[in-house]
Amino acid sequence: MRVLVVEDDPDLNRQLNRALTDAGYAVDVATDGEEGHFLGDTEPYDAVVLDLGLPQIDGVTVLERWRQEGRVFPVLILTARDRWSEKVAGFDAGADDYLTKPFHTEELLARLRALTRRAAGHASSSIDCGALSVDTRGARVFIDGAPVKLTSHEFRLISYMAHHQDRVISRSELVEHIYDQDFDRDSNTIEVFVGRLRKKIGQDRIETVRGLGYRLIDPDAKAA
Repeated sequence: MRVLVVEDDPDLNRQLNRALTDAGYAVDVATDGEEGHFLGDTEPYDAVVLDLGLPQIDGVTVLERWRQEGRVFPVLILTARDRWSEKVAGFDAGADDYLTKPFHTEELLARLRALTRRAAGHASSSIDCGALSVDTRGARVFIDGAPVKLTSHEFRLISYMAHHQDRVISRSELVEHIYDQDFDRDSNTIEVFVGRLRKKIGQDRIETVRGLGYRLIDPDAKAA
C-alpha cells in the first residue's frame, strides 16, 4: 500500500515517514502544496495524509483540485486549526477524515488503516481470504492462525492483493503500489516476490492470469 504525506513541518514529516514505513507502507513525501498536488495528480496512491497549512498552495485548495481532477483516493487531513468551520471546509473539499494537531501516531495509523480498508470495501482490520488472514493493524499474515514470516516488500504485495482480492492485478499496478517514488522499480521483481510468497503461503493462493497479472484467491472455495 502506497501513501503520500504532504506536510511542511520537517520533524513531523520525518516522523510520519518513519512510522508509516514501519507500519508496512511505501511512503512518498512532499513539503508544500504545489509539490503535493503534483504528486497526487500524477502518482497512484492508496491514501494521502494532507496538512491544511501548507506553503505555495493551501491544503484545502490542493484537495479541491484533486477532486475536480477525478482523484478519488481517501484523504486524511492534518490541521492545527480547531474551529469547526475549517473542519467543515475540509470535508466539503473532499476530505474523508481529519486529525487535529498534536495527535498520537497510533491514532493516525488506525484512521489511515480504516480509510484504506473502507476504500477497498473491507470493514475489519483483519482481511481474510479463506485460511489466509492479513492483519492490517499489526502488519502480519497468518495461514490457519499460524504466522507467516514475510519481508516488508512481500507484506506490501500480499496486503495490496488482499485489499483487492478476486480482482486481476497487473504487474505494473503492483509496482506502482508497493514501491515509493524514489525506489528503482523493476516489474520483473514482482515475479520474484510472487514466487517467494507462493512458497510461504501456498502455491495455489496466487493465481496467474496469463497476459494480465495475478489474483489472490481462496483455493478451497474455488475447488468447491
